[in-house]
Amino acid sequence: MALHNNIGKLGEVAVAEQLRAEGFTVIATNWRMNHLEIDIIATKGDTIAFVEVKTRTVNGMDPLDGMTARKVSLLCRAAETFIKINRIALNPRFDVAAVTVADDHDQAPQITYYPDAFTPPLRSY
Repeated sequence: MALHNNIGKLGEVAVAEQLRAEGFTVIATNWRMNHLEIDIIATKGDTIAFVEVKTRTVNGMDPLDGMTARKVSLLCRAAETFIKINRIALNPRFDVAAVTVADDHDQAPQITYYPDAFTPPLRSY
């Protein structure tokens, strides 16, 4: 596995653990349907959170730089697909977790969590 994949997995595991500690139930990680993917899907109360995890090393770029308009669009399409397939009747929310890990991985990842980070863009018909 490539180093960037290991770093990404480390961040996703840390965020899932934090969500569980905050009372969320993680119902899926790395959910995929064709080219669509969601890092973490978690529920709490009447909310379903679709979480995009962006992990970088301390000396790397800002984790949030990876949240492009295209990434937001793909995440929204993936969430819509997940909701339809599973007939979810919960209120969707889109969260972003920016995770920074030390280059030598000897420290716990630093997580900055943005609940309800963005509103899905409206489609133009």
